[in-house]
Amino acid sequence: MTTPLPKPTAAELDLLQVLWRTGPVSARQAHEALREERPDISEANVLRQLQLMHAKGLLTRDEGQRPHVYAAAHAQDKLQNQLLKDVVAKLFAGSGKALVMTALRTQVSKKEREEIARYLSGADDEPGGERRS
Repeated sequence: MTTPLPKPTAAELDLLQVLWRTGPVSARQAHEALREERPDISEANVLRQLQLMHAKGLLTRDEGQRPHVYAAAHAQDKLQNQLLKDVVAKLFAGSGKALVMTALRTQVSKKEREEIARYLSGADDEPGGERRS
C-alpha cells in the first residue's frame, strides 16, 4: 500500500502551481511569482509557507544553497490524481461519471465540449499526438 500524499491547502496549491511552472525557487523568487496573483502577500509569509510545506512533505529544500531553494516534492499529475480521487470519493460518492457530468454542465465551454466530443468519437488525438487505448 502506498502512503497517501499530504493534502495541500488552497494557499499551498497556489505555491505548488508556481513551483510546477517555474521549477525550484528561493522564497524571494516564489514571492515574486506569486505576487502577480496575490499582491497582498509578503515575502516573509511566503517563506513561512514554504517552510511549513517542507515540514508537511509537500516540498524539498536544498539547504546547500543560500538562500535555500525549494522544489515540489511530488509531480503535479501525481498530486492532482490523488486530490481528484478524494474529490470523487467525497463529493460524488465515488462516481467519475457524476464528476464529469457536473464539470460538463458547469465548468466546460461549448468549444471545450466540442473538443471532448471529437476525442471521445476517436476523431481527435490527445495532446502530443498519441492516442490512449
